[in-house]
Amino acid sequence: MPKISVNIVNKSTNQLPAYATEGSAGMDLRAQLNEAVLLLPLERKLIPTGLFIELPEGYEAQVRPRSGLAINEGITCLNSPGTIDSDYRGEIKIILINLSNEPQEIKQGDRIAQLVISKVEQATLNLVEDIALTERGTGGFGHTGKY
Repeated sequence: MPKISVNIVNKSTNQLPAYATEGSAGMDLRAQLNEAVLLLPLERKLIPTGLFIELPEGYEAQVRPRSGLAINEGITCLNSPGTIDSDYRGEIKIILINLSNEPQEIKQGDRIAQLVISKVEQATLNLVEDIALTERGTGGFGHTGKY
């Protein structure tokens, strides 16, 4: 799989994010906390990672939920996928929400999200009077009867 070079500053006490397997799309992000954070049911909090990245132009980093955290603890990421633009230089922070019925604790070093690096392109928008018709047309959510 082709790889790009991304500069990273690690101000956390955690190891650098890494791909778990050769075929992994995402790298785990870990919480950088001075003390554990309690997430009550339906509560959301911003969790720091202590990481700062410098993406090449034409790339973004997407912050996505971890499936194990979602199914086992009911914790997921809001604003998902969250986009980190190539010109952003601030700390990566993760918006977590507890969708379970029980309080959940986030501890220092917990794997809380995934980071996926993706190539992006910017578009030029052309103002027109009409757009081409298709078989689907204006059919929206659920119009095919399939879920």
